[in-house]
Order: sequence, then C-alpha cells, then structure tokens
Amino acid sequence: MTTFNAKQLANRGVRNLQPYQAGKPIEELERELGVSDIVKLASNENPLGISSKVRSALQDTLSGLARYPDANGFYLKSKLAKKFGIATNQITLGNGSNDVLELVARTFVNEQHEVIFSQHAFVVYPLVTQAIGATGVAVPAKDYGHDLDAMLAAITENTRMIFIANPNNPTGTFLTTEALAAFLAKVPEQVLVILDEAYYEYVPEQERAPSLAWLNDYPNLLVSRTFSKAYGLAGLRAGYMVSHPDVADLMNRARQPFNMNSLSLRAAEVALDDEDYLQQSVAVNAAGMEQLVAFCEKHGLNYIPSYGNFLTIEVGERAGELYQQLLHEGVIVRPVAGYELPHHLRVSIGLPEENDAFIRAMEKLL
Repeated sequence: MTTFNAKQLANRGVRNLQPYQAGKPIEELERELGVSDIVKLASNENPLGISSKVRSALQDTLSGLARYPDANGFYLKSKLAKKFGIATNQITLGNGSNDVLELVARTFVNEQHEVIFSQHAFVVYPLVTQAIGATGVAVPAKDYGHDLDAMLAAITENTRMIFIANPNNPTGTFLTTEALAAFLAKVPEQVLVILDEAYYEYVPEQERAPSLAWLNDYPNLLVSRTFSKAYGLAGLRAGYMVSHPDVADLMNRARQPFNMNSLSLRAAEVALDDEDYLQQSVAVNAAGMEQLVAFCEKHGLNYIPSYGNFLTIEVGERAGELYQQLLHEGVIVRPVAGYELPHHLRVSIGLPEENDAFIRAMEKLL
C-alpha cells in the first residue's frame, strides 16, 4: 500500500490553497442542464467580440505559428511606449494581467513578508500571497471599496507590497486622483504599490488618474493593465505592467520565456490602434449600465455604483438560490459570496438584448 502523500511535498502556502473559480462557461451549462440560447454575464467580458481588424490580423498570423513568438514583444512594447509616453524598458508583458500580478509577487515577495489588499478586492491578490507563503493582510473595506487610510495604518516593517484595484473588482468602486496621490505620497519607498487598472478604459477620461506619469515620482509604483476587457481579447490573454526600469528588469528575469504567444502579441498590437472599437465598447457599456441601473431602481434593489463593465446588485439572502435559478433560465451571472458579499450578484454588462434577457429572468424570479 503506497504511502505517497503529494500534499506533504507541496509548498506550505499551496497546501490549503483553493483554486480560482472562474465564471461558468456556456458549454458547461449546456452540458449540465441542457439549456440553449445562453447569455453569459459572469466574467466581465466584452460583449462585442473581437474587432474586425483584430480578426483580420489573426488570420494573417496563422501561417507563422510554427515559429516561436518574439520573446521580448518588441512591436507591442513599442506601440505601448508610443501611445502612453513611456519607455519600452518600463514594460513587462504578460499572459493577461493575472500573469504580471503573480509575477511581481514572485519576484519581490517571500515568506517573511506581508502583502496588503482590501476586503472585497480581486481574489488573485490573496491567492498569490498565500501561494508564495507570505502573510496576507486584508484591510476592511469602506463603502465596499478601499480604505486607503486604514491600508496606510496596516503597513509594518514586514510589508513588501500593496495591491490596489482601481476600479475595483467585484464592487466597481473607484478612487479619485486626489485620494490616490495623497496615499502614494505616504507609502514608504520600500513598499511596492501595485495599481491594478484592468477597467481603466471604462473610467471617464476626465476622472482617470495620471498613473503612468506618477512613475517618475514614485519608483515603488507599478501599474498593470489588460486587453481582456475594453479591448475584447480575454480569450487570447494579453496584459502588461509598467514600472521603474529596474523593477521591470528584475521581473523580466523571472518572467517565463514566450509568456505571450504570437496571436496575442499581434492582436494586442492591432487592438491598441483600433480607437473606433474602443469607443464603441465604452459606449455599449455605458448604455448597458443605464439598463441595469434602471432595472434595480424600478424594483428597489440596492446596487454598488460601478466604474467597471459590471454591476454588483444586492438581492438578499436568496443570492445563491437566485444564481442557480438564473442558470435554469439560461443566464449566467457571478455569485460573490467568496468575496464576503453573500447577498450580492455581480452582473457583467452585455449587449442590449443580453441585458434584457437578464432583466426578464430576474423579473420572473423576483
């Protein structure tokens, strides 16, 4: 009889780790319940699909897939540098922004360190902290968002990193430029601040923080962004982090070679220039947000005002039951009990007809 015990061999931080739970795929629901005409509003994906320009570029790239991709992502980095006024040696590319969020932690954090993040913030922050074996410090939220004063108070001599999502997922809350600037001015230089801006493009331009410009004043600041949301490339996995060149150099030493494939590199290059598609994405999101907010107000449902491409709605103690019932109606949303929001459901913004399908199903169930 074998005595092999894989759990004993695993790193301490991994042993009790729970895997990341993604939004239920359409195909999985079809298999489980046999329903059709499914509307998925669970993973904050872009309902427009990929742009026609990206589709054409991907077709042209297929013939070169027998070759390895450019390990340094020269052309994508060059486009990012030109668009945002940064240097190419400040950029670290990733297989989605999840990749660079994990990479920065693996590069700079060890078991002796503490990592600060907010309650109700993106689950990847505590997951990667635990996997490394570091100590996670979850600061209680303020109005469902980051309490920056409390996060400052939580800093100790062992603090190495702070994660901040702006806008925040899954609550959609947003920190003003003034609040972030005041916060950064008080964080000790030896503490790295990771500003996760996955939903940056959905924020009205006049309200966006000049986060990349702040890098000149704060070498401990790192800004991550993604092509998965407003640019519609979630299935291709393309993201990046911008930082001080010395920080980027260390991250690129630890980065897996070829962590972005040829298709994702080319798609991101083309998407970055497709301003018409980006503006259409933002417009569709704004209109869809109005649909869902109007539904909530009509039925007296509380919701968390959101700067993202989703709305988190308070539905009461029936949240888990409603989630399951919506599946039978062919509508996939996201339960957020794992984010300590057991009475809420997070609903991604879809096309008008997809939002209507959710509203009809909810009105039936309510």
